[in-house]
Amino acid sequence: MADSVYKGKTLLITGGTGSFGNTVLKHFLSTDIGEIRIFSRDEKKQDDMRHDLQARVPEYADKVKFYIGDVRNIQSLRDAMPGVDYIFHAAALKQVPSCEFFPMEAVRTNIEGTDNMLHAAIEAGVQKVVCLSTDKAAYPINAMGISKAMMEKVIYANARVAAGKTTICCTRYGNVMCSRGSVIPLFVDQIKAGNPITITDPAMTRFLMNLDEAVDLVNFAFEHARPGDLFVQKSPASTIGDLAKAVQQLFGDTGTRIIGTRHGEKLYETLMTKEERLRSEDMGGYYRVSADSRDLNYDKFFVQGQVHTQANEDYTSHNTTRLDVEGTVKKIMTTEYIQDQLAELENSRKNG
Repeated sequence: MADSVYKGKTLLITGGTGSFGNTVLKHFLSTDIGEIRIFSRDEKKQDDMRHDLQARVPEYADKVKFYIGDVRNIQSLRDAMPGVDYIFHAAALKQVPSCEFFPMEAVRTNIEGTDNMLHAAIEAGVQKVVCLSTDKAAYPINAMGISKAMMEKVIYANARVAAGKTTICCTRYGNVMCSRGSVIPLFVDQIKAGNPITITDPAMTRFLMNLDEAVDLVNFAFEHARPGDLFVQKSPASTIGDLAKAVQQLFGDTGTRIIGTRHGEKLYETLMTKEERLRSEDMGGYYRVSADSRDLNYDKFFVQGQVHTQANEDYTSHNTTRLDVEGTVKKIMTTEYIQDQLAELENSRKNG
């Protein structure tokens, strides 16, 4: 990581006590960044994070400042903004089933909350904002995905207005392995309890990336962003059936039970739509999708002949690189959570 970009700067992370925020701290605390502000609404998680930092890395703990607030309340965001140079916006409602049952809560946090954050950032003269979205925002079929798709529209609209003052961009990624509420920790807990692991649909495919890659994607977007850009990481995928086998290969086979898909779930996820692929740029490990720069005066953009509006294919978890069980084992072994769980298992065997 190039320390110089962040040297002496102040970074605000909304939803900063979550898995993403914790991984950002792991990456950034020992660099020459000036200050990291954690903005979230859960005082208990903030207190836990504060004590953990003081115990583990006392020499860096003073770099982290905590702000209680909610993205739904613009004043609490304004109070956290003075002196902020950069923002990573991770605050969101992310659970698909809970958003299905409480869609207006997803609207208030994911859409209105993002708009509040961006307005507060532009008012405060923040230089760059990177917002975190999800593959579920592409061709959305559930309330969480629809709210994130609308969040992206809010991002692009604000990016147009703020161009030249605040650079606003977006990242979109698939399932982050072992993040809070994700399926791998659930599988491990079920195996530990001696229960069969529950699978929604073995043929369902999901992109796989670890938390470090999620931070790398945000960092890449930060360094290469133009107003309104969307960044996507090229990610492999596996079926849920193979993911379950991979976890059982590491922790033991307690059997499986098929429970059927949950509310609002897709068979596969899309990271880039056909329409987005048409204006995407391959940047090696990432795609950049440029903002649609047209304005409402459409007639001046009219061209004679055939107009292309979409590419031949989406970029999905069905047509990306597909990992087999062995490949999935290797991939999940890159996560800190799996490494810690295996170390714990080894210790209990030695002492058992």
